Amino acid sequence: GCDRMEWIGFTLGYSVLSALIPVFNTELYLVGMAAAQPQMHWGLLGLAAAVGQMIGKAVFYYAGRGVLMLPARLRREPDRQRAGRWAPQLQQIQEFSQQHRVWSVGVLLVSALTGLPPFAATSVLAGLARVRLLTFLATGLIGRFVRFATIAAFGSVFSAWWL
Repeated sequence: GCDRMEWIGFTLGYSVLSALIPVFNTELYLVGMAAAQPQMHWGLLGLAAAVGQMIGKAVFYYAGRGVLMLPARLRREPDRQRAGRWAPQLQQIQEFSQQHRVWSVGVLLVSALTGLPPFAATSVLAGLARVRLLTFLATGLIGRFVRFATIAAFGSVFSAWWL
């Protein structure tokens, strides 16, 4: 069997994958992992999942910054000409974000915590809006940790009650 550190590494890797490919569901994984591995502390599972997710969501953030190009099937605008028509709206998002930093952090935190609006989309917008990388990572990590640790704790409670 796997030891604790192997499960943490697997959780981290799975969470990176789930951040990039939404068909891999971190929440279901955590419930199953917490129920199947009751010796794993829910907080450690939540932290590994949150770190993995933020590694993956950083790809979306950097795509929003224009540093990385997403594969064509993930981009809504396949050619560069279409992006030009959105330039005024992008400028407004950047200015609003810079003038209302607390609001930007609040939206990021709520998105990371609840998934509404979808955190992948919010990650791209954070890059577009030029939110500082450290702000994006710290805010996202806090929200994702609370979300995933809570879900893992429920999985632990479920396993103790069910088994």
